[in-house]
Amino acid sequence: MDLGKLTALQLAEKIKQHQISVLDGVKYVFDQIEAKEDKVHAYLDTYKKEAYARAKEVQKGIEDGTYIGPLAGVPIAIKDNICIKGKTTTCASKILENFVPQYNAEVIDRLEEAGLVIIGKTNMDEFAMGSTTETSAYGVTRNPWDLEHVPGGSSGGSCAAVAAGETYLALGSDTGGSIRQPSSYCGVTGIKPTYGTVSRYGLVAYASSLDQIGPVGKDVADCAALLEIIAGHDAKDSTSMKREDLAFSSSMTDKIVGMKFGVPKEYLSEGLNPEVKEAFMNTLKSLTERGAVVEFFSMKTTEYMIPAYYIIASAEASSNLERFDGVKYGFRAKEYEGLHDMYKKTRTEGFGEEVKRRIMLGSFVLSSGYYDAYYLKALRTKALIKKEFDQAFSKYDVLLAPASPFTAPKLGESLKDPLAMYLGDIYTVAVNLCGLPGITVPCGKDAAGLPIGIQMIGDCFKENNLFRAAHAYEKKRGDFGTAMEGGEKA
Repeated sequence: MDLGKLTALQLAEKIKQHQISVLDGVKYVFDQIEAKEDKVHAYLDTYKKEAYARAKEVQKGIEDGTYIGPLAGVPIAIKDNICIKGKTTTCASKILENFVPQYNAEVIDRLEEAGLVIIGKTNMDEFAMGSTTETSAYGVTRNPWDLEHVPGGSSGGSCAAVAAGETYLALGSDTGGSIRQPSSYCGVTGIKPTYGTVSRYGLVAYASSLDQIGPVGKDVADCAALLEIIAGHDAKDSTSMKREDLAFSSSMTDKIVGMKFGVPKEYLSEGLNPEVKEAFMNTLKSLTERGAVVEFFSMKTTEYMIPAYYIIASAEASSNLERFDGVKYGFRAKEYEGLHDMYKKTRTEGFGEEVKRRIMLGSFVLSSGYYDAYYLKALRTKALIKKEFDQAFSKYDVLLAPASPFTAPKLGESLKDPLAMYLGDIYTVAVNLCGLPGITVPCGKDAAGLPIGIQMIGDCFKENNLFRAAHAYEKKRGDFGTAMEGGEKA
């Protein structure tokens, strides 16, 4: 049996039917890590000994009825900004190189209660700031489809691990597209849920009003099943919502006859790669063939989305990262004179260039004399963007957009021009500004064989519309294929 061809749900089902064991699935994943990790570098840390022990424990729990969920026994990887008790959590930053949390994030407790097996921590852009997983202090992650290209970011390690077969499922975090964009680049499926659906307790904050944990998987059904496990109210998170409609898997049917899809015309204007546009238009055709109604409309606030996002995100980042000063935990400079010099040298040596850039931008827009001109104006712009999305959802069930204007860039290209990297988030940031759910599904490949993803955006708390539409499209599309061994082009 080729375990690499199984989805997470299929693996769990075969475990329940005693066709394979939990240990078989875990061993397969570590075999893939051993074969590919020196090239891909999706992980910062792996827990082989603990995972094997956990596999035996879960196997026993499945047999005695302790673990009865649809993903019991499935291996999962965790982005390294999500706390696991007793395990180093660095956020891919030197400043947290030795930080070991004394508690689990809420999502980790839920995964363990559901019988999943944690494989390790995945690489990411430092403090989730970046779109390529090149700003990590511990080396770049490479795209399994082509090792000369980036996997996207900031959840590039999680998406690359799924794409390379080094895990069946992964958790990422999404602040401005950090699950959806790397899912597109790596040819996997990823969803950013409605803000407040998944607890942020134990997630190291980048921008608290925008961050959201979400699943990455091989297909839509895997993501729906994983989201059911991690979603739900948590009293430890003041932004956590009480929701009753968390049965996401039941919403998936092949029928989307009569569903109305809206496409913002501005999303198809200048800057969109022709091959990405062609794959996007082919997806629209597939949806209409399924009986859906697709219409184009105007989104007039499009040009303000990037500036509003980066002002708000950087402002919150400068506040959230203030705590990393070398006093209580993490890295501290070795040579300094006095407290203020220790602060300055610790942060100078501990933070990378991209993080420093965003802290400086955030401090500037919050400073006296510029607060009204920039930060408050960005908040007012955010309200206008949300109003325009509300108007769109009064007409449409789902909005469609590319996940990125282009396919995965070559390593090193994006860091030469940070502004161009920021503009690459044009289609994803509004989802976070407005607290909306969004899912990325593979929809094609470019001439070089690199994956292209389509993004589906839903109204708040309407993930079921996204799962229904994405699943129907996935069935129409058929098998997408996987990254070849060693990063060869498929």
